[in-house]
Amino acid sequence: MNFDSLSRYRPQALAVLRIVTALLFIAHGTQKLFALPAGGMPGPVDYFSLMGLAGFLEAFGGLAILVGIFTRPVAFVLSGLMAAAYWMAHAPNSIFPVNNGGDAAIMFCFAFLYLVFSGPGAWSIDEARARSA
Repeated sequence: MNFDSLSRYRPQALAVLRIVTALLFIAHGTQKLFALPAGGMPGPVDYFSLMGLAGFLEAFGGLAILVGIFTRPVAFVLSGLMAAAYWMAHAPNSIFPVNNGGDAAIMFCFAFLYLVFSGPGAWSIDEARARSA
């Protein structure tokens, strides 16, 4: 099989990665802000706390990533947020991410860092604006 022929779908595959990552990330934010979906958080957090700030960035930054607007700068901020979340909330519990619950934070951190360098891919507002310019 010639995998080189798949390269023509790189922008669409990147868009799928961006969209799925954003949808998962938004759920973390809405869980902090609104306790939706119900589960891991006992209820909405104090909006004027670090967790409130994280929830706001996760929900609304995730929405920006989902539609692909200001993708690179928003992804940079979200990557930093996830790095800080890992070192502040997860790493003190254990050195091993699988034991400290921080594996998702690491994955989000590096997925967003990749978007900083790659851009949004297909099906994004950023791409549509670049084409019309």
